[in-house]
Amino acid sequence: MSEVQKHAFQAEVQQVLHLVIHSLYSHKEIFLRELISNASDACDKLRFEALANAELTASDSELRIEVEFDNEARTLTVRDNGIGMSSEEVVENLGTIARSGTKRFLEALSGDARADAHLIGQFGVGFYSGFIVADKLTVETRRADLPADQGVRWSSDGSGEFSVESIDRPQRGTAVILQLKEGEDEFLQNWRLRQLITRYSDHIAFPIRLPEEKAVESEDGDEEKAAEDQGKTETSWETVNHASALWTRPKSEISDEDYQGFYKHIHHGMDEALTWSHNRVEGNQSYTSLLYVPSKAPFDAMWSDRNERKGLKLYIRRVFIMDASEQLLPAYLRFIQGVVDSDDLPLNVSRELLQDNKLVSQIRAACVKRSLDLLDKLAVDDAAKFQQFSDSFGNVLKEGLGEDFSNRERIAKLLRFASTKGDGATKSVSLDQYVERMQSDQSAIYFVTADSYNAAKGSPQIEALKSQDVEVLLLFDRIDEWMVSYLHEYGGKPLRHVAKGEFDGASSEDKAEEISEEHKPVVDRLTELLKERVKAVRPSKRLVDSPACLVLDEHAMALHMQRLMKEAGHEIPADLPVLEINPNHALLKRFANADQEQASDLALLLHEQAVVAEGGQLDDPAAFVQRLNRVLTSTAQAA
Repeated sequence: MSEVQKHAFQAEVQQVLHLVIHSLYSHKEIFLRELISNASDACDKLRFEALANAELTASDSELRIEVEFDNEARTLTVRDNGIGMSSEEVVENLGTIARSGTKRFLEALSGDARADAHLIGQFGVGFYSGFIVADKLTVETRRADLPADQGVRWSSDGSGEFSVESIDRPQRGTAVILQLKEGEDEFLQNWRLRQLITRYSDHIAFPIRLPEEKAVESEDGDEEKAAEDQGKTETSWETVNHASALWTRPKSEISDEDYQGFYKHIHHGMDEALTWSHNRVEGNQSYTSLLYVPSKAPFDAMWSDRNERKGLKLYIRRVFIMDASEQLLPAYLRFIQGVVDSDDLPLNVSRELLQDNKLVSQIRAACVKRSLDLLDKLAVDDAAKFQQFSDSFGNVLKEGLGEDFSNRERIAKLLRFASTKGDGATKSVSLDQYVERMQSDQSAIYFVTADSYNAAKGSPQIEALKSQDVEVLLLFDRIDEWMVSYLHEYGGKPLRHVAKGEFDGASSEDKAEEISEEHKPVVDRLTELLKERVKAVRPSKRLVDSPACLVLDEHAMALHMQRLMKEAGHEIPADLPVLEINPNHALLKRFANADQEQASDLALLLHEQAVVAEGGQLDDPAAFVQRLNRVLTSTAQAA
């Protein structure tokens, strides 16, 4: 046995430990779920490595998890005969946490202990949940490909440091030993452990065993011998979970509670799935898929990473191979979780082979279809649940319009938007609903983009349409400007940005008019005064109450997007907007009769007001205030 080495926890780990120990107490039994889940992962990893090296499991081929308790010592042990860890892996895995994940974990905490407990598994910090119920954790482990004298013992009381020492450990795998706190006696009772395993871990594909005490019977039936042995016991193990992959069982034998329980296991959370699809395909190729639509976005950054995604696990003949979301689903469906189990793919398949594999392409196409079918059905069957989905994942789904041309119409049908006839900022209006409500002479689907709901709702460009009771979609997410560049029409109706190009009104029969002689002097004067700021000035059919607004060319990037791109360091070509005016507005009438100095102030104020109304920032706010004060002062003096 080597000398005991002391190590300090990484600073972020100490923060997590403090929060786990002192805050996440209302759902404390989740520690058992997490430790069993870790044990299952270890068994999965060994089974996979044994494909290339059968000697790893030659001495003990039955992979299993054992949960054992000792009332006298007040210890609870979760043991597996999986892959195990080396000394270096113990220090790395149990002493540090990836900084990005830890930061997101700490930021995600809400202060609600019950809600925060759900986050533990999603950030890979499930092991530390043991400190919720234990004063001390001890881990004894040996990696399967190392000799018995290279076992490792790790221990800590969670106070800021941990110790590591080498031990002799004949058996491979890992045992986590919890020295329970006072008052945690419920976890020293067989019935309670059985209840928790059934509730949280029934769908683990390896046997989870509890000790079962049985009285010893005399082998020869001798009553005197039996009397002598009375009270002696021997320990046998009883499997308390199904110990089979849920997706391999007939659907008729699986309850909704079973499906939700399995979802919570793979999701590492307590929230339930909105819906799911379980299918077995047989024929030229055979595979099973079990796909879930989550009820809310996980806090794990991986779900939103387009390049490294987890959520859909690939199994081959019940052997876990890899997280294969990138190969089995397009990026816009990265929120889908579940498993795919193929009978036909080779067990030694790699990510590179998956990319060019014809069978994988067929499975991918089927997974996409089933995912969209799930969403279609949810939208029809349960509007409230679909709204919950849309709030969480609607912006991700929008990416599909540019990525999946063959399903563009289906994806567009599933999108939801805020509108002038919707329920406030809630994005609940479908394109089908919009088309159904269109006026008989309306020629297009109208929308406006902005950087906030209020900016879109108050946009001066939509005033005329609102006055005609024409519905306008209010798009205010960053992805929306990109999205509509791929969605040119829906249901045979073109989509029209109300702040771009010339506007002829809602009716296809309306035609633009030439600038009248009455308005030409005002237009010419404004054009001269604002020639450095706008491309042109023209009377507007968009405006009703506002004096002016800014309008872009038909295919120009929206002004709020230009600002975002510039803030991100991108060079945006100069593209001056057009200033449209409402000649009947009092400010324009005053401008028409103003002297040169007042006209200059009013012209600049009209432009600056239009910039502010559009959500932009002024280049010189102080000069704007001075101009505004001069105009207000002159107005007061004239009165």
